Amino acid sequence: MRNKLFFLVILFLITISCEQKTGISGLSKGTSINKRVEHLLKKMTLDEKIGQLNQYTSRWEMTGPAPENSDSMFMYNMIKKGQLGSMLNVVGANAARKVQTWAVDSSRLGIPLILGYDVIHGLKTMFPIPLAEAASWDPQVAYTSSRIAAEEASASGINWTFAPMLDIARDARWGRIMEGSGEDPYLGSKMAVARVEGFQGDNLASENTIAACAKHFAAYGFVEAGREYNTVDISEYTLQNIVLPPFKAAVNAGVATVMNAFNTLNGTPATMNIHLQRDLLKGDWNFKGFVVSDWASINELILHGVAANKKEAARLAITAGSDMDMEGNVYIEELKNLVENNEVDETLIDDAVRRVLRVKFELGLFDDPFKYCNPKREKEVVFSSKNLAASRNVARKSIVLLKNSEGLLPLSKTGKKIAVIGELAKSKDVPLGSWRGKAIPNSAVSLLEGIENVVGTQNVTFAKGPVYIKNKRGFTTELEINTTDRTGMKDAVSVASKANVVVMALGEDCFQTGEGRSQTNIALKGFQLELLKKVFEVNKNVVVVLMNGRPIQINWMAEHVPAILETWFLGSQSGNAIADVLFGDYNPAGKLPVTFPRAVGQEPLYYNHLNTGRADKTDMVFWSHYTDESNAPLFPFGYGLSYTTFHYSNLKLSSKELLPNGKLTITATIENTGERTGEEVVQLYVRDLVGSISRPVKELKGFQKIKLKAGEKKEVTFELSAKDLQFFGAENRWKTEPGEYRIWVGTNSAEGLESGFTLK
Repeated sequence: MRNKLFFLVILFLITISCEQKTGISGLSKGTSINKRVEHLLKKMTLDEKIGQLNQYTSRWEMTGPAPENSDSMFMYNMIKKGQLGSMLNVVGANAARKVQTWAVDSSRLGIPLILGYDVIHGLKTMFPIPLAEAASWDPQVAYTSSRIAAEEASASGINWTFAPMLDIARDARWGRIMEGSGEDPYLGSKMAVARVEGFQGDNLASENTIAACAKHFAAYGFVEAGREYNTVDISEYTLQNIVLPPFKAAVNAGVATVMNAFNTLNGTPATMNIHLQRDLLKGDWNFKGFVVSDWASINELILHGVAANKKEAARLAITAGSDMDMEGNVYIEELKNLVENNEVDETLIDDAVRRVLRVKFELGLFDDPFKYCNPKREKEVVFSSKNLAASRNVARKSIVLLKNSEGLLPLSKTGKKIAVIGELAKSKDVPLGSWRGKAIPNSAVSLLEGIENVVGTQNVTFAKGPVYIKNKRGFTTELEINTTDRTGMKDAVSVASKANVVVMALGEDCFQTGEGRSQTNIALKGFQLELLKKVFEVNKNVVVVLMNGRPIQINWMAEHVPAILETWFLGSQSGNAIADVLFGDYNPAGKLPVTFPRAVGQEPLYYNHLNTGRADKTDMVFWSHYTDESNAPLFPFGYGLSYTTFHYSNLKLSSKELLPNGKLTITATIENTGERTGEEVVQLYVRDLVGSISRPVKELKGFQKIKLKAGEKKEVTFELSAKDLQFFGAENRWKTEPGEYRIWVGTNSAEGLESGFTLK
């Protein structure tokens, strides 16, 4: 009896030892992820499988006691039952440890949760909004901000971000234009790869990386009239050539997850779109990660009118390839009955569960569920001085100089009385932008502070001007713009009249852009334009600092004001970064990633449009134009000035013919003809003159950012292959077509040196 008892004790100890070595999945770390996934899948009940496809947001303070209200208790119990695969909005190392402990220690299989959060342009250290970072035309900038955001998020218990947003957006009315990289698929693809690699690093299992999520799949940026959540009706040509390239680039870069979109696409909601999710993403592109719905978008199939109830919505979504239900209660309530009644094949459930488990294994959660739960690392990493320095550097690279007609910029640091005017100039909150993660309210360096840090408070006078926003800002309140109270106008004009130079902060509140913030009027609101005109009457030395999350209509300003800086919403170090540019410590080199219109009636407005049959002006009225405004943009895509000047010359092609398997080398000489060191983004555009279908007037095919000292020259080289000229044609396939092509190498999409070649 004693021998038998001794044997059982030894067997128990061996079993415990093996479990510790093999981890939760029951197989050793050296076993392939696929085998570990299959091993675990075989152990799971149908309820547990469906649970992995279920995601809820946090409804209580995780570091506090277990919830007592019925809604929170329901979710708390689901974690223990293994019927919750993911949570969002659980932030903080201690909170993450608490919820992971429940999942790992209390559920039958101990499967850890994946914890997601909207880390869009920083967690607590705020970087510029993504549209601003795209204005750098520097993928390394996007990589840096995403890498630091991942470090802060992973130190705070988060292992999954709902970013990057890869929607191509051509309409400034759409509020979420601020969250993406603008209007061009080539630039958007470069930024997409940089962001994915920044979030995910070289190894997703590292403690300082998080899973990225390419969203919104697909065509969300093409909502009609720029109205949030609206209908999308576009051709397969536009879908393939314009919308999808950034997503394909992200998949090729190894993005772990994809989020579908709220919108319908040609009548079919994206959440149940088999063509998008099964045929393209998981089929042609061989995507191995999982697809998460947007917030309750599976439920919204009912509102779209394609599902009568949750049961139908669940069937349509899982069949189409939506793997995880975010905040919908649809899968958890309906999938089991659908499977048991043979209305949904369990193999569809298994495929979705495999994908979710694979990402969890790749994150290393099975080997160490608490790897993201280190309060010491959280304290050291989050909002560190190192991260703030990086934020400042990224911010100044995101600034675009739109006008400097009289050389007013850069400003002198001495001998000048500077008037700083405008409510936005003093704000320490607006520069943080929308979708601000866990940013500390009012933690940004204001423009006023940035200027005072350079020249001292004794040389600066501030005037607020009329109040801009009358009510409290936030995601649950519509902004009320002041249009009745001019208090502060006279004081601002008086201050301006006594200064050598005026710096005016104009634009938008940060919550005028972002999700749910579409607008029909994209001009300056409130009394801003009136204030600008009155200030300009008494002092012509005006520098406008624009703060905005979308292109805005600034015709009068562009015509009259001598200097304009587009600064977007630059994040934690906004004021210091803007001051770096204002006083010449940094020479601006940003270029617009979106076209600026003359009037909102031009929207959607973009450079790579088709020519139409009547594009050329005639003496008669019958040509493609407006009778009350020019067709041309106010500022074109790719536009941006510098404190120095650049001269383009000596455009050469290695051949006038490009063979199907060959390469065409294109060179041009760029010279810094000014007196300062500066950076220039050299842009390459191509046009297919005659195609089987109508082709864009120009398409961006390359860009390089170079730095030149005063008087320095550099030869810039691009290479083109036939593959670079591919497009998705009428035959529903990618192809290149022989014929004549034009090319331009220049400083923006509207000007440049021109040549041509023939594709054989």
